[in-house]
Amino acid sequence: MNKRLSRLLLLFSILCFVNQISAQEKVTIESLLNEMVDRDAIARYPENNFRLKQASSYNRASVKPEDSLGWFTNHDYNKAENDHNFIRTEETNGEKEWVLMDHVGAGAIVRVWTPWLKQLEPGSDIDIRVYLDGNPKPVFEGNMISLFDGTGIFPYPFAHPSLRSGVSFFPIPYAKGCKITSLKQPFFFQYTFREYNEGTPVKTFTMEDFNKAKPLIEKIGNELSNPQNTKEGQLASIKKKLRSNKEAFVNLPKGTAAVRSLVLKLGDYKDPAIMRSVVLKMEFDGQQTVWTPIGDFFGTGIGLNPVKGWYQTVEDDGTMSCRWVMPYQKSGKITVLNLGHKPVDVQLDATIGDWTWDNESMYFNAAWRGQYPVPTRPFSDWNYITLKGRGVYVGDALTIMNPVKRWWGEGDEKIWVDGEDFPSLFGTGTEDYYAYSWGGRSTEFYEHPFHAQPRSYVYNKLNPKTTNEKNTSGYSTETRTRALDGMPFESSLQLDMEVWSGTDCDMGYGVGVYWYGDANTTSNRKPDPKGVLEIPPLPEGFPNIEKK
Repeated sequence: MNKRLSRLLLLFSILCFVNQISAQEKVTIESLLNEMVDRDAIARYPENNFRLKQASSYNRASVKPEDSLGWFTNHDYNKAENDHNFIRTEETNGEKEWVLMDHVGAGAIVRVWTPWLKQLEPGSDIDIRVYLDGNPKPVFEGNMISLFDGTGIFPYPFAHPSLRSGVSFFPIPYAKGCKITSLKQPFFFQYTFREYNEGTPVKTFTMEDFNKAKPLIEKIGNELSNPQNTKEGQLASIKKKLRSNKEAFVNLPKGTAAVRSLVLKLGDYKDPAIMRSVVLKMEFDGQQTVWTPIGDFFGTGIGLNPVKGWYQTVEDDGTMSCRWVMPYQKSGKITVLNLGHKPVDVQLDATIGDWTWDNESMYFNAAWRGQYPVPTRPFSDWNYITLKGRGVYVGDALTIMNPVKRWWGEGDEKIWVDGEDFPSLFGTGTEDYYAYSWGGRSTEFYEHPFHAQPRSYVYNKLNPKTTNEKNTSGYSTETRTRALDGMPFESSLQLDMEVWSGTDCDMGYGVGVYWYGDANTTSNRKPDPKGVLEIPPLPEGFPNIEKK
């Protein structure tokens, strides 16, 4: 090849790269806010490709799974002088700062979680500073909880007090880098952020831009707080009494389209086990992508536990809605299967609307895994899901059975993406992953557009907690769904949750998981009709939930 041709090819490659970048939408506060409520967007592989990362106070003794002692070390906070679960310390003009996050490159903070310092005393006495793009002056600073609990800069529902925590999903984009520091030794912390591909155009967050965006912030906040099912489109319905081990199905309209809302209601919910024994199945373009018990699909767990979120809602009367967009190219089929021993009355309505299929369109998937017993000793990692191929992980609903009063959920999430050597996200506790803290005491019902605790011990929305008792026995259901903190992967994703209870006992685990993927993306989860009927038994003498 002659030198002139080589130069022309190089120039052509550069021009293609420049054109690709210029064609990308610039990432801004406004674009991220709009993306947060764009349910179509999450069903397509992101145009501005990124990987989700997390800076947390995980224990630095955890280096590799082969070191069973270090991998399960649970001291994932900072309290004593010799605790170093942060990046480093710095001193500027005689002032010491603890560095909690230090990301170089384009990105956006999309989730913040920080807990109370004490179980029964709200708040924290630790201030933080957020520096963007190497600027020596922080873009904002303040108390590390009140900044993110809805009482500070960022309003509800983007920021939320949760249970004994401050949690924020407000997007903070930056073009060159982000550093977060504290002015005292930090306690627990999690800062989850997008790491964009090199060359992604990003407009860095400023308070001036934030103030200009307030009308949009109010609009998006109202949408998040009042999620609506799609009403326009063709209706596909099932209305039938299903006998034991029987199913009913409906074929969806032929051609390219998308399920835009799904509403399911049973005749009664007297038996809590019905939420496991009735299963939802879906096929798109000839492939089954959904096989999940309805309680785990809608995030209500075992029994009827009402809860409202951006993607899923369970009403007091048992009407269950889902707003995941589920596109297909040629055909679709929805089936309800009754694996229980008694007949069940089923009413299902799916609304199907338009969809333009392209190379970035993906299929919706949902699967379930259950196990009983799950021994708590020795400590172990319990695999939610392992995926191979391209896709975006978008949520899960965990239901556990704890046979003792003592707290069960100190286990950390560990999420590997695209074959990396160390998890992209290494957490600090199961309750932290589900956006609350002090789990041994936090058995109250709570809900938010992207996370909730529909049930814990005997408490749910219909039976609220009124005391400070500590009892985490029985069933607990925790949900987390993702918008800006969805997790794209090109070749693989593995999500493990550490089993770490304060008691040597046998627990029960069951999880519904949700993701989007290409037609050839695979998972290690298969239909388990036997497993859904093996519901972990409640402790002897356990009280039932009663509506007050």
